[in-house]
Amino acid sequence: MNFNDKLLKAARSNESLLCVGLDPDPELMPPGVSVLEFNQAIIEATYDLVCAYKPNLAFYEAMGVEGLRALAATVGCIPDTVPVIGDAKRGDIGNTVKAYARALFEGYGFDAVTVNPYLGGDSLEPFLEYEDKGIFVLCRTSNPGSADFQDLKIDKQPLYEVVARKALEWNKYGNIGLVVGATYPEDIRRLRRICPDMLILIPGIGKQGGDLSAAVRNGVDSDKEKAIINSSRGIIYASKGKNFAEAARKAAIKMRDEINSYLKGD
Repeated sequence: MNFNDKLLKAARSNESLLCVGLDPDPELMPPGVSVLEFNQAIIEATYDLVCAYKPNLAFYEAMGVEGLRALAATVGCIPDTVPVIGDAKRGDIGNTVKAYARALFEGYGFDAVTVNPYLGGDSLEPFLEYEDKGIFVLCRTSNPGSADFQDLKIDKQPLYEVVARKALEWNKYGNIGLVVGATYPEDIRRLRRICPDMLILIPGIGKQGGDLSAAVRNGVDSDKEKAIINSSRGIIYASKGKNFAEAARKAAIKMRDEINSYLKGD
């Protein structure tokens, strides 16, 4: 089963467009709980409520070798029915990018990854050749500084729209999606029109200030699918106490139900 099919199957089975970001920060985690114990408890509490999980590699790399071991073990804890998106934002040339693709897809076993298109199409080719995997191209990112480059005009189009149209050209295997921040709801709407059938991964809800209602309504396709709404801190750090997993479940239920209410037009 390829990534797109796996994602849609999980979304339909769990009635969910919610993706939980597994971004462990020792300063925010309950004391005395290891990264793997923390992640495993969050997964066990939420796997029936999500369409995907998204570990951000930076949090694990910051812990050195032990962090990378925890990342690999975390991926192994996630049920096979739920896809895992490795948030790596990789991009390079030649043998280097081939090694990145092999590490992420074969080493860690991610179902999809985020990639940086700045080096051009050939820098993404080794990722795209994994036809059953998903590749999310950074397009319109959620951070305020994204405007420094992404708003620059090329033939009267902002750069992020040019990236989206290039992604359409590169999408020969149908395994490309876009990363579009919830902090730019009108840009989500424009990019959905440009790429009506692509998956869109939407970070930036919660602490970054993205509007959930606009992200859902502007991000879904004509079938009210293919949007992946990511939340990390708002769910996994719902409590710093011993009840952290129970609190995460309650937060995930609340957000999933809120997303579904917007899909119904409530």
